[in-house]
Amino acid sequence: MSLGFVMLCHTALDRAAQIARYWATRDCPVVIHVDKRTPGAQVDQLRKDLADLDNIRFSPRHACEWGTWGIVAATQEAAQLLLRDFAQVRHVFLASGSCLPLRPVEELRDYLDARPRTDFIESVTTSDVGWTIGGLNTERFTLRFPFSWRKHRGLFDSYVALQRRLGVRRKLPSGLVPHLGSQWWCLTRQTLTAILDGPDRAEQDRFFRKVWIPDESYFQSLVRMVSTNVESRSLTLSKFDYQGKPHVFYDDHLQLLRRSDCFVARKIWPRADKLYAAFLSPDAASQPRAEPNPGKIDRLFAKAIERRTAGRAGLYMQSRFPNRDWEQGRTAAPYSVFEGFAELFENFDTWLTKVAGTRVHGHLFAPDRVHFAGGADVYNGALSDSAAMRDYNPRSFLTNLIWNTRGERQCFQFGPGDNQKLVEFIAGDPNAQISIISGAFAIPLFQSNRNFGEIRAEAARLQKIESDFLQILRASWVKARVRVWNLAEFVESPMEPLQTIVDEISPRSLRRLTEVPRLADLTGFGQFLQNLRNQGMQPVLMGDFPAGPDLPIAGSRRSRPYLVQ
Repeated sequence: MSLGFVMLCHTALDRAAQIARYWATRDCPVVIHVDKRTPGAQVDQLRKDLADLDNIRFSPRHACEWGTWGIVAATQEAAQLLLRDFAQVRHVFLASGSCLPLRPVEELRDYLDARPRTDFIESVTTSDVGWTIGGLNTERFTLRFPFSWRKHRGLFDSYVALQRRLGVRRKLPSGLVPHLGSQWWCLTRQTLTAILDGPDRAEQDRFFRKVWIPDESYFQSLVRMVSTNVESRSLTLSKFDYQGKPHVFYDDHLQLLRRSDCFVARKIWPRADKLYAAFLSPDAASQPRAEPNPGKIDRLFAKAIERRTAGRAGLYMQSRFPNRDWEQGRTAAPYSVFEGFAELFENFDTWLTKVAGTRVHGHLFAPDRVHFAGGADVYNGALSDSAAMRDYNPRSFLTNLIWNTRGERQCFQFGPGDNQKLVEFIAGDPNAQISIISGAFAIPLFQSNRNFGEIRAEAARLQKIESDFLQILRASWVKARVRVWNLAEFVESPMEPLQTIVDEISPRSLRRLTEVPRLADLTGFGQFLQNLRNQGMQPVLMGDFPAGPDLPIAGSRRSRPYLVQ
């Protein structure tokens, strides 16, 4: 009877009873503390289930709210009861009701018998701690925390701010050097007795009652004052995520837990029947003995944290979606945006599909509907052509489209008449290739039979929208690949820019263009622009179109797009 256990329980008491029975029937006394907030009927049932075991005790109940003194008080009383009633106990192992032995308790007892004077407790000075969450390391000890962080968060934060403003700094008890570490430890009788029966305990308890999360610092600090042989590590496997919340182990973690070679693990899902059956069975002793080494599985946990916080490019998960720019990449694959091409060329989408072998949509963000390739009503991933559903969250619409079509490059038309809420998102996306023929929005107006007063007003509105878009694309933070031509210079020499676009979309094809799509009939377009000027609207994005019926002369100057990077 060299090893005893203290169990802190608050839920899943049936599993706690199973573990307590496992230890008690193997000559390891157990003292159980049940949170005062746990319903009395459940506690009575637990007592009844374990009534046949004479080496199990129940300690006085405390309310164990996270971050408060109650957890330490519960541990103190339970440990004192264990040391008082079981004089043969040399090591006291602190566990929770959700802990599960990963190796036979006989191996743990042999391991501790070989180290009779060693205390196993993670104990690190505050300056060396890098895992605390919430920004309070040294201030845990120098400020007072009378309010619950969970129940009274406003009071907690306000009181901390007030103490900082007033320069409050508590005096540490004599000889105390603050340390932090895991709550779960295994201490020798001598060390635990020295802490619990020490002459300065009253002063130390008064101090730690107002320390934030004292269960991570009380024993961790005091053990340094009384112990001569501390191994700063826990024998309990306990992993935490990036928010400081404990990882929960499920049935599919069986091999992972075995690989750790640890003696005990928390936090186990209460309905992980496979884990409980595997580790509590007599066959568990057949596993080879090894030094506990939770570091062997740290890589997997680091990968899990990375996947949760960064994820995969273009895939938005619940853990990251509310947080702007938490994504590893805005979209999952490269795509192309064309502005003005469908207005200048007839059947541009059909031509680009043919020469580039890509999927070319119409105006995905048109006000009337989503113009999917081929006129589809529903596209990959059950994306609807409903403009209302798309506009509820245009960003998610685009990222879903790119994610659901990985492996096939997507191209779509865009223009000043479309929903503009997504322009900054696209401009900042490294996967976006944006090709713009500025001023081409005027071609459909030129071809329409609307009243010229309406045409002038609409042209002014669209030009303002396109100018704003071009201004965004000139910003220093833009990551998209951007090419801009004005309409006049593009019409002069369309072959070269079209070849550049096709080469970017299909870099492996090395195919030289022999034909371009048919240009829209622009006869009289220059006079149309002059009429706009005469009506008081200044078209500035189209370039230099002659006022007569002729188009700009091809080859008069070399077409050179300007790049915005």
